[in-house]
Amino acid sequence: MLDNNIKLQLKAYFERIVNPIELIATLDDSPKSAEMLELLNEVAEQSDKVTVSTTGNSINIPSFTVGKRGEAPRIRFSGLPMGHEMTSFILAILQASGYPPKAEEAILESIRGLTKPMRFQTFISLSCHNCPDVVQALNLMAALNPNIEHEMIDGALYQNLVDQYQVMAVPTVIMNGEVFGQGRMTVEEIVAKLDTSSSARDAEKFNAKETFDSLIIGGGPAGASAAIYSARKGIKTGIVAQRFGGQVADTVGIENFISVKETEGPKLVMALEQHVKEYEVDVMNLQTATQLEKVGDELQVTLENGAVLKSKTVILSTGARWREMNVPGEQEYRGKGVAYCPHCDGPLYKGKDVAVIGGGNSGVEAAIDLAGIVKHVTLVEFDTKLRADAVLQKKLHSLPNVTVITNALSKEVLGANGKVTTLRYEDRASQEMHDIALEGIFVQIGLLPNTDWLKGTIDLSPRGEIVIDAKGETSMPGVFAAGDCTTVPYKQIIIAMGEGAKASLSSFDYLIRA
Repeated sequence: MLDNNIKLQLKAYFERIVNPIELIATLDDSPKSAEMLELLNEVAEQSDKVTVSTTGNSINIPSFTVGKRGEAPRIRFSGLPMGHEMTSFILAILQASGYPPKAEEAILESIRGLTKPMRFQTFISLSCHNCPDVVQALNLMAALNPNIEHEMIDGALYQNLVDQYQVMAVPTVIMNGEVFGQGRMTVEEIVAKLDTSSSARDAEKFNAKETFDSLIIGGGPAGASAAIYSARKGIKTGIVAQRFGGQVADTVGIENFISVKETEGPKLVMALEQHVKEYEVDVMNLQTATQLEKVGDELQVTLENGAVLKSKTVILSTGARWREMNVPGEQEYRGKGVAYCPHCDGPLYKGKDVAVIGGGNSGVEAAIDLAGIVKHVTLVEFDTKLRADAVLQKKLHSLPNVTVITNALSKEVLGANGKVTTLRYEDRASQEMHDIALEGIFVQIGLLPNTDWLKGTIDLSPRGEIVIDAKGETSMPGVFAAGDCTTVPYKQIIIAMGEGAKASLSSFDYLIRA
């Protein structure tokens, strides 16, 4: 199952194995079990420190565990860890063997200090690009702490467990039988959720920080670019990020980033983070800004944990988020049939009826992708015609299991037993109400700037975008903005990076002239 190049890479990686590892499989005579055994044997052949046993007794078949030889394993894979999850498998072997993980010591100490017995299960799909982050984070925690167990579950393979826990989105994490969280989560986010005193510790630490020369709010491409340009000027630079990487971390394929033929969002985010860390930038991740005000000659940013950061200049690069339908039932059934990432969650709807809301490029692309997985797709568009590129519309109309409804206003999401059952919409021409029976709704209607917390503080456009001039300056002296949260047209990664650099240079010019 592995080509020669991968085998050579594995041999090199496995030289780092500290203690011998045993892979214990639970198998039957099914084709999937045969594939799993073949994969495990090929992996084990790359190191004499890895052995395979078929003496497992899990109720999930096929599955296998990863653990030190002679110890009870705490990491399990229920499903073939191929595609994005192959990296999770290899890291699990290294970390379970005792190889030191790449994480801050404070986080590792927090993990080791967790005393409550915790059994995590992460439902994934092999096409999900966010799932490996969660799987790897929880595998790491299980490798470090004997109180923690973790199991990766391929939702496409274990439909019974998907139904049991009513999983309608991936990644979904179950802890001790209850839903713990959904969506991409880093190990820092998971630990912060488990360690309830971490927020107070952060607030105390942040309050003690000296005044920054440049404080960037937002950790996407614009924020990272601004931080690098500011730090290179030799000024005291800080960056506050709700989630480093922002929306890019949820982007699958990127083929228009000049000089890079193709890449993926998580890879670009990793590169951005590594580049920022090359400089003396104070990165405060997993923090949310709630208020911006000018006090005397200083700008003050209040965080959700109560901490107050001071700076001479501020660069706002808070990005944007998926626009919601804002109809009854949407929030109630979010993650239970209402989804925003067709690439991640699409495999969970195999053989089912779904709808896509939105007739732009994103909506039509989603409908085309889903049509190859689900039973039927109904695309619902508010306008009287689709707005997607002609080539996409041609492909869409060629598909036999797609229905297009235009001039329709989505009115309500209905459900039963915790799952979506119906989308109700209004025919805008006749004002008649119609119901579509389905099990999934994928919302693809654009983006909203993350600027709600700035209302009444600086000038915003009618769309909520931060109004800036040609230098990126806002209506408040010393405050600049860049990226998708601003009035700059064309929301693109490369444009956001350029705008971040420009805002940084403008803020530096402001500092030297003040």
